[in-house]
Amino acid sequence: MMSSKKLGWAIVGLGGLSSAQIAPALQRAKYSRLAALVTGSPEKSVEWKARYDLADSQVYAYEDFDRLAEDPSVDVVYIVTPNALHKEHAIRAARAGKHVFCEKPMGNDAADCLEMMAACEIAGVQLGMAYRCQLDPHHQEAIRFCREKTFGAVRHIEASFGFKISPDVHSRLKRDLSKGGALLDVGVYCVQACRYLTGEEPAEVIALESKSDPAIFAEVDDTVVWSMKFASGITANCMTSFSIPNVDEFRVIAENGSFGMKPAFACEVTPQGWTSDPAHPLNFTPIDQFVVQMDAFSQAIMEGRPFEIDGGEGLKDHLVMDAIYRSIASGKMEPVAIS
Repeated sequence: MMSSKKLGWAIVGLGGLSSAQIAPALQRAKYSRLAALVTGSPEKSVEWKARYDLADSQVYAYEDFDRLAEDPSVDVVYIVTPNALHKEHAIRAARAGKHVFCEKPMGNDAADCLEMMAACEIAGVQLGMAYRCQLDPHHQEAIRFCREKTFGAVRHIEASFGFKISPDVHSRLKRDLSKGGALLDVGVYCVQACRYLTGEEPAEVIALESKSDPAIFAEVDDTVVWSMKFASGITANCMTSFSIPNVDEFRVIAENGSFGMKPAFACEVTPQGWTSDPAHPLNFTPIDQFVVQMDAFSQAIMEGRPFEIDGGEGLKDHLVMDAIYRSIASGKMEPVAIS
């Protein structure tokens, strides 16, 4: 029987996602609770302490982040900092003896992922990825359609996710913080959707990038389009962008029909599924994806079993994205490395 205990979670990075989604979800979770904060903002620490009734001892600065090792109330560290800092913070959390839960993208590239995985393995802690869509019933039903060939064998997938970014969002437009643009930030959803829908890893990719404003996107990619080919013969076309608004969907084309979701990936909206056959609908009651993913990780830890959406999932996405960046640079089809 599952224990009624709640694992303590520390949130590292108090940006918009932490404020609007993660911290509120921890108040509703069954097996997870907010136990500590790590922030570089004294102003935010005051606000969060008042909002969530936290003591001074539950708030850490980045400089003394490693003192989490001495805090038995913290079991899991949720990394929600800018992309370029994920590796450092994940490794520090692991060395402090805490399980690590990381926002996408896992790191800057596949090499980062391998270092993060190694650090967690050495420390004997789990490394989970915040791939909330994989736990949503709409996405899970779409996966079932693919596996059971409900509409026949899958032939082609189209996926896109993008939004119009504000020029003052420095954490996403400055390379020293983001290490990439739309592809790492939201294009990763398209990559992983194609992977979990097909149940395969792409064999090769070809890609190109376009900048709508060379000044704003001087350091990072703006709009990226790419095509992927899988060993089974399935193909995929994908697009991601920081300058095209309201793009959020996937479409699966099979031998005898099609299905998909629109919206599919954004956390601020209710996902909507559709199919070409009313006898096989793709509609479910919405869930709190953040509650579900954090409780799923806590349950795995408490039950002493591996969390399925682990660092290996993040690594596989980065192997694809590394190949996409290589293709943009070379202008050629590039192979995807085998993990």
